Amino acid sequence: MGKMQAAALLLGLLACAAQAAPFTPASDAEVVEKLPASADPTLRTVESMRRQLASRPDDAALRLEIAQRYFDLAMAQGDPRFVGYASATIAPLEKAAGGESRYWLLRGLLQQYSHDFDNALQSLRRASEVDPQAVAPVAWRAAIRMVQTNYPEAAAECQRLAAIAQPLQAQGCRAYVQASTGRLREAYDGLAQALAREAAPDPGIALWLHTRLAEMALRLQRPEEAERHFRAALDQRITDQFLLGAYADFLLARGRPAEALKLLAGWERSDILLLRLALAGQATKDPRAADWIRQLRERFAAAAQRGDRLHEQEAARWELEIEHDPAKALAYAKSNYVRQREARDAEVLLRAAVAAKQPQAAQPALAWLRASGYEDPELQKLAGALK
Repeated sequence: MGKMQAAALLLGLLACAAQAAPFTPASDAEVVEKLPASADPTLRTVESMRRQLASRPDDAALRLEIAQRYFDLAMAQGDPRFVGYASATIAPLEKAAGGESRYWLLRGLLQQYSHDFDNALQSLRRASEVDPQAVAPVAWRAAIRMVQTNYPEAAAECQRLAAIAQPLQAQGCRAYVQASTGRLREAYDGLAQALAREAAPDPGIALWLHTRLAEMALRLQRPEEAERHFRAALDQRITDQFLLGAYADFLLARGRPAEALKLLAGWERSDILLLRLALAGQATKDPRAADWIRQLRERFAAAAQRGDRLHEQEAARWELEIEHDPAKALAYAKSNYVRQREARDAEVLLRAAVAAKQPQAAQPALAWLRASGYEDPELQKLAGALK
């Protein structure tokens, strides 16, 4: 398992609010990215592999490797063009890849990126049928079930993971379910102790676990511990836009926007991070804020014109926190919650409903909060404001 792939497992799905519909090149020979001299070395490697593929178009293993690297780049950088490139790369394998587990895994990853969760689950199940010992398809099915708040199925996938994955990864999966179903303190304490005992955890898994522990610590009202986990995740030195966004939110919530600006320097390409840059820029009166806001306005307008619904959680925050339009924010948040029902999706819906003074609109999130036993003082405060 590569470092970036490990970081994406479970975590990656929750991070994939895309900034545009993926672009699919017409052929292997089409130029998809012109690189500056300082471009990401991973991207330079992929471009070199694409040149090899032009002379070896029947090399299925090379196609799968290129597609995996493109997907990893999409997860790390928040640029959906890489998903389009990955889709085009594996498209010729569709008729001949029935017995290739990695093909079905990649197909499932690309489907879930577009929020086609039902077909993604089918592809990931096919990957496990072909290779029952493969860890990634099981981990991703658990992640999808968590986004759908189908906790019994998520727990079942974690149980399957326990038989084939590293013990720490399987425990992280179980703790993630426990922390969402009324066992937050038990999940946090058990996972933190297990991670502390591990002498040299895989960096990707360590990044994911520290990020999850940071979120749990915040819900337990332990901000110092949360920051320690965020910094430990950053110390793994793996580019991950979800981690950057989560830590930026932490800094913004604690009145530290200047630190958020420093953290996110150069990340205008990702909508997820550009939104945080704009919020931090506004708070610090940074002269760049106006341009960041202009870029976001243009991107969200273009997405709406295309009918692109992949980034509605971020669009809801944009309308609520920058445009100050609760009605539009609520429309985005309601649409987003139909497909994605994680805690952050519920929070955006609750906040928009409070701002719009429409408590009935938040009933799906309130019902989830009651039924799941999810523990979070901030969400409980929002629920109280809607009574």
